[in-house]
Amino acid sequence: MEAVVASVIAVLGTLLGAVVAGLLQHRMARRERTAVQASELRRERLAAVTALVAALAEHRRAMWVREDLRLSGAAEAAYEQARAESHATRAAITAPLTAVRILVPALAEQAELAARASYGLRRSATAEVLDASRMAAIDAADRLVGSAATAL
Repeated sequence: MEAVVASVIAVLGTLLGAVVAGLLQHRMARRERTAVQASELRRERLAAVTALVAALAEHRRAMWVREDLRLSGAAEAAYEQARAESHATRAAITAPLTAVRILVPALAEQAELAARASYGLRRSATAEVLDASRMAAIDAADRLVGSAATAL
């Protein structure tokens, strides 16, 4: 009888050990998945902010060229080409701005302010106003990057 009890205890101990080991393994796998997901989300957020900042820089440059041509009285063809480019660069802001709004809601307001500042170069009254608007847009983009560094 003692041999039977010892065998039952041994089997139960083995089963309990297997259950505990399985639970621990499951828990460790879940932690690893959570860490991987967090890392992937951080990369996606960083990519969205990076794409937005690059798109803002391109649009800011295109708007400065366009408005500088307008203010200097350049040929209509050159202005129209610059205008077309500025439309393309403005459109290129939409996707990364949307991604930032969705992936990093804490940066949505800063991102919107940076986009508006880039749009603000349009129809500058003078070269001085154009330069001031350009600097304001650069500052807004820099504030976005600073906020992203803190948030991410």
